[in-house]
Amino acid sequence: MSRMTIETADLRLFRLFMTVVEAGGFTAAQSELNLSLSTISTHFAELEGRLGVRLCRRGRSGFKLTEEGQAVYDELRRVFDTLDRFGARVRGLRDRLTGTLSIGLVDNTLTDANFPLERVITRFADAAPEVNLAIATRPPNELLRDVIGGELHLAIASFPRIVPGLSYIDLYTETNLFYCGAGHPLFDRPDDMVDLDEVRSHRLVARSYWGARDIKIFAISAPHATVSDMEGAARLILSGRYLGYLPDHYAAPFIQAGRLRALLPRVLSYHSPFQIAVHSDRARTPVVDLFMTLTREEIAGR
Repeated sequence: MSRMTIETADLRLFRLFMTVVEAGGFTAAQSELNLSLSTISTHFAELEGRLGVRLCRRGRSGFKLTEEGQAVYDELRRVFDTLDRFGARVRGLRDRLTGTLSIGLVDNTLTDANFPLERVITRFADAAPEVNLAIATRPPNELLRDVIGGELHLAIASFPRIVPGLSYIDLYTETNLFYCGAGHPLFDRPDDMVDLDEVRSHRLVARSYWGARDIKIFAISAPHATVSDMEGAARLILSGRYLGYLPDHYAAPFIQAGRLRALLPRVLSYHSPFQIAVHSDRARTPVVDLFMTLTREEIAGR
């Protein structure tokens, strides 16, 4: 079997393939690639021909990678991560890393083992000792606004919406469960004696930046309390008078202390994708690239 020689044209096809996969299909990738569907399809077929494997299935059920396509994507992700690291380090040799890096974070991620930000900061401070860090903690919708406006270089959160003009890089997922505090009428009630009708009859908490998504399953017109952050939600739930969602890592110490319990976890749970949001059109600096590269490395290696 002959060995495949990687050429410049192949790298362009690889980039196109990864963009299609990360966008979720050909149609979704059109705007990012600025190519027609027929052109994307032609390039995709060309790559399949070069590799000698079928990479995806398309049809009424949507875009889905084949087993071979997933393996190719995983390998390319590693290759391009290595290239990104190489590029960041070369630029670091060429360009003196100075200035300020403004980072936006959502609140209460300190207890999340999936997000090793402290290790990222350690490595960043060692690699760029002359760069000043400015960290702002805000609700996700405000973070998106400030990345668009240029107040922040990047933001890390689970975002409630996709904003045109921003690029999103997937990092990890956070599990959210529905909680009840000690003293609430449902706290000592077994799950098999609780149903959604029972839950919706109690006071419910929702996060303002999620709109009505927190309470959609309960089919009620409005929540009984609205919060802008996790701590506000936790305090209401811990009062024993409200029910609501919290990240499982944030709730864990309160569960251990006997102050919280998860209600109907098989039904009332969801996973929030955490991402980096950066401006698509604004030129990224070596400082921004370095921080993003280190973040992805640490999360991939956790």
